[in-house]
Amino acid sequence: MKFTEKAWNIFNQSIQDYHTTDNVNQPINNPYPAGQIEHLLYLKNWIDTVQWHLEDLIRDENIDPVEALRLKRWVDKSNQERTDRVENLDSWFLDKYKQVNIMPEAKINTESPAWAMDRFSILALKIYHMKSEVERKDASAQHKEKCQEKLNILQQQYIDLSTAIEELLDDYERGAKYMKVYKQMKMYNDEELNPVLYNSKK
Repeated sequence: MKFTEKAWNIFNQSIQDYHTTDNVNQPINNPYPAGQIEHLLYLKNWIDTVQWHLEDLIRDENIDPVEALRLKRWVDKSNQERTDRVENLDSWFLDKYKQVNIMPEAKINTESPAWAMDRFSILALKIYHMKSEVERKDASAQHKEKCQEKLNILQQQYIDLSTAIEELLDDYERGAKYMKVYKQMKMYNDEELNPVLYNSKK
């Protein structure tokens, strides 16, 4: 099975598991053993799925401001966790291809494979929720038609993105491209780099 096929199945398993209760407070029940790539892929998508629904909640025009701030800080924390998991995934890829003989003419890619997989995980969520809109019983025919058009585009994007990722991984396998990963170095959560945070301690 191709890597993208495995990842897609795991992403959709995570999405389905979340929607059994559709509650952002439900604890994760990762079915894969820690240390395995499957565990990391499931965890990555679970974070994305919870954050997707947090973003929905925070856009409620009638939300209590205190609750909105709580959710905003939760989203910030989730963004950091998402970035950390992407970097964990890149470390896995780096280890996987560390013995490959790099061709002299090898090139570097515009993004790492893990950040491509990040887009792949979000795409799984887009397709799931767009399909839900197409199947909504209380939606108008016009709404369903527009959503079906968008769903068709998203499904084409799945084909294109999965193909591009597989081609990239093949290039790494052959040494035609090499990985060079830069940490995101996000500053807003760091008490030593965010001036609001470090000035508040003076």
